[in-house]
Amino acid sequence: MPEPLRLYLDQMLQLDVARALRNEGHDVVRASEVGQARADDYEILQKAIADNRILVTLDEHFGDWVILPLSKHPGVIRLKIQPTTSKNAIDVLTQFLPIHTAAQLKNHLVILSAYRAKWVCTD
Repeated sequence: MPEPLRLYLDQMLQLDVARALRNEGHDVVRASEVGQARADDYEILQKAIADNRILVTLDEHFGDWVILPLSKHPGVIRLKIQPTTSKNAIDVLTQFLPIHTAAQLKNHLVILSAYRAKWVCTD
């Protein structure tokens, strides 16, 4: 059985994505569930780091080091899906997550699409 991951979904990802990932056994918290529905990217990242959770986001800023520098963190998965539907997010994540561990994701930005996972070491 795959290792359940501790995930933090940013405010762009809907409840059905969280529900699907929970059904897969992951420990999932959504930003809107903990008062961060309107938080900026930096605050979202800091909350994920403080709670030792892998951040899952649709936000392109997480690939731009000038806007949002990354260093030590549990991991960031930036979904690059078109169209940006919950179904597409669920499909991509439920294929990717079971074959990766928290240790592999630590200090990495993964830009994840339906066809590719680009890994960037950030430490």
